[in-house]
Amino acid sequence: MDRRTFISGISVGLFAAPLAGEAQQAEKVVRVGWLSLVAPTSPEIQAQYGLFLRGMRDFGWVEGRNMVIEARLAGRQERFPEVAAELVRVGVDVIVAVSPLAVAAAKKATSTVPIVGVSMGDPVRTGLVTSLARPGGNVTGVANLRTALTGKWLELLKEIVPKITRVAVLANPANLDADDYVREVHQATRSWPAEVKFFNVANSQDLEPIFVEMSKWRPGGLLVIPDAMFWAYRAEIVNLAAKSRLPAVYWSTEYADVGGLVSYAPSVEDMIRRASVFVGKILKGAKPGDLPIEQPTRFELVVNLKTAKALGLTIPPSVLGRADEVIQ
Repeated sequence: MDRRTFISGISVGLFAAPLAGEAQQAEKVVRVGWLSLVAPTSPEIQAQYGLFLRGMRDFGWVEGRNMVIEARLAGRQERFPEVAAELVRVGVDVIVAVSPLAVAAAKKATSTVPIVGVSMGDPVRTGLVTSLARPGGNVTGVANLRTALTGKWLELLKEIVPKITRVAVLANPANLDADDYVREVHQATRSWPAEVKFFNVANSQDLEPIFVEMSKWRPGGLLVIPDAMFWAYRAEIVNLAAKSRLPAVYWSTEYADVGGLVSYAPSVEDMIRRASVFVGKILKGAKPGDLPIEQPTRFELVVNLKTAKALGLTIPPSVLGRADEVIQ
C-alpha cells in the first residue's frame, strides 16, 4: 500500500463519531486542545486528525465519549498567541501544537498546561526546551530537526540541476529556526560554484511579488525552507515555481502531491502517531518535562515526474532509485 492510499484510507473528520466496542472507558472527560495554522479541510489534515484520534483510542480516550477536541486554527501566524490563550481559557488538559510558532505561542500562554509539540523544528536551539533527553517545563513532543536536512535538500537540487549557478531560497524571517536555516544553507553551499540569495516572505500576500522579483534574478533552482505558512500555501508556491520554470526541492511530501518537483521529509504520519502517545501518557499522569523529545526515524523521498517533464528535466537514476514514491 502506497502512502497516498494509506492516507485516504484513514482520513477521518475531526469530529468523527465514536466507534462501538472500545476498550475500557475512562471515568472523566478530558479536553485536548489542537493548535494549528490551517483548518482540517484538506485530505492531508483530515488524515492527521484521523491518525491522532486512532492513537488516542489506544489509550482509551474516545472523542464524543470521554474526550473533547478543542481545535483552534490560527489562519495567520500572527494569531497564534491569541488562539493559544483561548485554549488555556477554556481549560484544556493538554495542548497539541503543530509547528514551532504554535509551540512557542502555547508556551507563552501557559507554564502549567502540558504541551505536545509536533514538527517543532529544533526546540533546544530555539529555547523551547532545555534538552531533548529531559525537556523540563511543560513542553515535550516530536522535533523534526529539519535544519539538519538542509544539506540533503541542496544536494538533491544539485543532483537534479548539476550545472546550477544560482540558488534561490524562499524563507520566512519570523520562523523560529530562520537564522539556523541561513547558516545551514551557507554551510552546505560553501564548496559550490553557485550564488545563493534569500527571498524573505512574512505574509502570504507577498508570495507573488517575491516570485516576480526572484524571476528577475534568474535562479537555476529553488529551495523552500520549512514553515507552517508555506505549507498552508503550498499549492500557490508550487504554481508560482512552475510559472517561473524553477526546479524546486521541498520539505514536505504534500508539496509533491500538488505538483512540486521533489520533496524529502520526515514522515508526518509517524510524528502524529507519536504525538498521540505523548498525549496518552500525559493524561495517564506523566509529566511532559520527564518525557524525552523524540526525533523522526522515517523519511520519504517523493519525485513528481510529471512536473519534471513539464520543466524539461530528466531526473537522474541516482535520485529515482532512492525515491519512496514516484508520481507519474
